[in-house]
Amino acid sequence: MSRPCSFIGISFLASLIATGVTTAYAQATQTTVDEDTIRELVDRLDLESYKATIKGLTQFGDRRQGTTRNRQAVDWIEERLESYGCPTGRIDYVFDPEPRPPRTRIPQSDLNVERYTRTGGRIGRNGNGPGGSSIYGYRVRTGVNRNLEAQPDERIRELNREEPENGPRSEVFCTKVGSTRPDQMYIIGAHMDGHGVNEAVNDNGSGTAIVMELARIFSSPDVETDISIRFALWNNEETGLNGARAYFDQRRELQGIESPAGSGEYPEPVWLGMVQHDMMLWDHGAPNAEGIVSRDQRREADVNIEFQSVSALVDESMRLAFFFKAAADTYTTDYPATVGPHMTNTDSSVFMNTVPSISLRENERGAHTGAGWNPTWHTPLDVWTTFTDDDFRLGLNAAQITLSAIAQLTETRLLD
Repeated sequence: MSRPCSFIGISFLASLIATGVTTAYAQATQTTVDEDTIRELVDRLDLESYKATIKGLTQFGDRRQGTTRNRQAVDWIEERLESYGCPTGRIDYVFDPEPRPPRTRIPQSDLNVERYTRTGGRIGRNGNGPGGSSIYGYRVRTGVNRNLEAQPDERIRELNREEPENGPRSEVFCTKVGSTRPDQMYIIGAHMDGHGVNEAVNDNGSGTAIVMELARIFSSPDVETDISIRFALWNNEETGLNGARAYFDQRRELQGIESPAGSGEYPEPVWLGMVQHDMMLWDHGAPNAEGIVSRDQRREADVNIEFQSVSALVDESMRLAFFFKAAADTYTTDYPATVGPHMTNTDSSVFMNTVPSISLRENERGAHTGAGWNPTWHTPLDVWTTFTDDDFRLGLNAAQITLSAIAQLTETRLLD
């Protein structure tokens, strides 16, 4: 039975949507970027190239922070970005937390690769605290796998055998410098670390590959932008957004400072917006009464563009989200996009009270993912063989959205 909504709730949501749509479309119509230019750039996104970048990341297993495989992945990402002609930088920090109590391990018997099922299905409610939303219906247990033996693939088990150690950490970014406004920039981000004794294909090779593919395209010699773009691959997201926080703490006060003075160079341009990409492949719908999730992408699959309704910059972030939605309506090829107000548990949360911030996801993090809609989340199922081209195209469509929106916002043009 459906539950009645309050008049105030409906009115508030309607006003948000109306304001967001109006402002987003107003901004879109003011751009001087030619639509044919945007379409040509979007056409440079290729499914096989996107998949190849994700596949390259799988050689490092789950890329769990504090391990050799994580450091090797950071180096690999840096080398690829440099090969695109996108000059890189590093953020160094130390991660030295107090020991945590052991996590409950997901038994191997709870994971069925053939049926994509997990035990624990029940009718319940996913909490509606800050950043969350309510969902009524079937849900299944979620958790982080720490059990090597739960991974049936011996090669992947061996890739992930090393346990993390506290100590120094590093993450990489690269920058497309704007030609007329180099002192301002948009940050395009994704976290490159994962865990679960897997290949971290979806969480978050899918988002990392989007950022890298956009860096490749925007760094092409014939692409020029007025405003700078920073492509950031955060580390330590899975431990509490620590890499993004390190960047924020180290770089916030450097915004807009010319260095050296008179050089026209700005190591940290002023932040205009932050766009995060986190888990982009899986929108297969809710589990059924037995806790089974379909093997197939659902017909209603979409890219969720989220802002946070309790952030200090909710209005600005909402307008940015609807600007991206407008771009999606024009330039995506396979899946639509929706906008929601419950951005949570991702690196953009670090920035949301300082700069307009949004995230692109496969489904609602505060409701769907938390309710067990994705059996690959932090489990041994997050491996290459789990996903089909229908899944990979969802990630590619997210890349189309961000590319087309950022091309407009940064006044991108193609040189003759």
